[in-house]
Amino acid sequence: MDDRLIVALDVGNLVAGLALADRIGDAASFYKVGLGMLTGGGLALALELKHERGKRVFLDLKLFDIGATVEAAVRGIAAHGLDFLPVQGDPQVVRAAAEGKGAMKILAVTVLTSLDRADLDANLIRPGDLSGIVVERAARAFEAGADGVIASPREAALIRALPGAAG
Repeated sequence: MDDRLIVALDVGNLVAGLALADRIGDAASFYKVGLGMLTGGGLALALELKHERGKRVFLDLKLFDIGATVEAAVRGIAAHGLDFLPVQGDPQVVRAAAEGKGAMKILAVTVLTSLDRADLDANLIRPGDLSGIVVERAARAFEAGADGVIASPREAALIRALPGAAG
């Protein structure tokens, strides 16, 4: 099975997520459970997939908070043996997540792919080319301890060339 394919379980609740995983069966070994699913039993779904069904799990929460809170949250999630957890790519957030990760891999979100230059301006993000900012944030995330980054495919080649990036 090719576990480069990650199936997003962007459904309403635990029951719907398990039903979709049942329909997919052995065709997939890796699932993403996102923040929108959290209140619908998302953590329980992630744990069922991981521990009862032997699947790999990407818990897509994109954590962002003060360092101590991020570290504690990551340490708690890592205790469940999940595979990947994304956090916002700010270096202090990535450093804190790296402290609590155990064997879990931390992925840093560079810039949300739904944002454009106008959004960055509204958020007081420095001027400049969006791709350049993404690559710079990726470099800083790797320096802070990220195992990988989340970015749009437009910057993939540039990010792969960075120190710390695994080709």
